[in-house]
Amino acid sequence: MLSKSGKYAIRAVLYISNHSNKNNKIGSKEIANKLHIPAPFLAKILQELTKKEIISSVKGPHGGFYLSQKNNNKTLFDIIDCIDGIQKFENCFLGQEECNENKPCVIHHLYVPFKNKLLSKLKTKTIVEMAIEYSKNNNFFDFVKLNE
Repeated sequence: MLSKSGKYAIRAVLYISNHSNKNNKIGSKEIANKLHIPAPFLAKILQELTKKEIISSVKGPHGGFYLSQKNNNKTLFDIIDCIDGIQKFENCFLGQEECNENKPCVIHHLYVPFKNKLLSKLKTKTIVEMAIEYSKNNNFFDFVKLNE
């Protein structure tokens, strides 16, 4: 459902949340190396996330990426909207041009409750909450490996 860019963005933001702060920023090359993401590709993703104020950055010799107080309240939905857009959640799961409650595809009634539950989680769980959850459950690096 998510593009490679979207998956990389989520992984990178969770990594930034767990491994940096305003006084200890992290560079894009280090993130790329740790997460096994092509550095130029990740740099473009991080630039877009910074432009949309999902993460913060400082340029220069002591620069890098981090989450500010303002960024802490952003959600995974914000990341997806920034990188992939949210229109994919509006489309039919099977790709039919017309699919709605009145003229559903064969899996519409199975997919819609799942989609609504997923969207609710993506919109309400903050980046920090997700990063803490993965870190606490020792799932962060498993998450990284599973999504390579």
